[in-house]
Amino acid sequence: MSAAAARKPRPAPRPRRGAPEDTRRRLVAAAAEVFNREGYEGTDSNRLARAAGYAPGTFYKHFRDKREIFLAVYAEWVDREWEDVSAALDLSGGAAVRAARIVDLLLTHHRRWSGLRASLRMLTVADPAVREFYRGQRRRQFTLLQRLRVTAGDPPCTREQDALLLFTLERTADAMAEDEAEALGLDAAAMRGLLVELVAGRLRPM
Repeated sequence: MSAAAARKPRPAPRPRRGAPEDTRRRLVAAAAEVFNREGYEGTDSNRLARAAGYAPGTFYKHFRDKREIFLAVYAEWVDREWEDVSAALDLSGGAAVRAARIVDLLLTHHRRWSGLRASLRMLTVADPAVREFYRGQRRRQFTLLQRLRVTAGDPPCTREQDALLLFTLERTADAMAEDEAEALGLDAAAMRGLLVELVAGRLRPM
């Protein structure tokens, strides 16, 4: 066996046949990791299928193309982030404690998925379909934020205030995840503190 052949990575083991929703879930989970690692332009539907342990034909039973599964990945990303935020709000602590918990969660989440986020930003500029889907997810985030506020008993806010909060948190988290703050000579700890103050101001004191 040649050295090149010895170094060739083994294909992912083919999972057992299961329910269609389980297959779809595995495809989305594998695609999320590939997009995050290699970027949207760095892969194709065949590689995404193989990463999940499936043949390309299985991929096309669930998704039309690479863009469609990318949108499914992003929708799942939003769901997971908001589930984590909701759980953080449910935990005990004053406004500052809960705000710090939420900010740290967001910073960790954005750093973990910085490659996926970079592809999303690129596609929202280049692809009208992705841009419209992204805006739909943004509108859903407004609704989720309003529901969380009601559930937690936090003060009401206008949609414009919610938009400013979301834009500030999301874009600052992206910049910090990509070490832009450090590259510009900014104090990342101070920026985190300012984000905590911003969020705490929107929460009801416990």
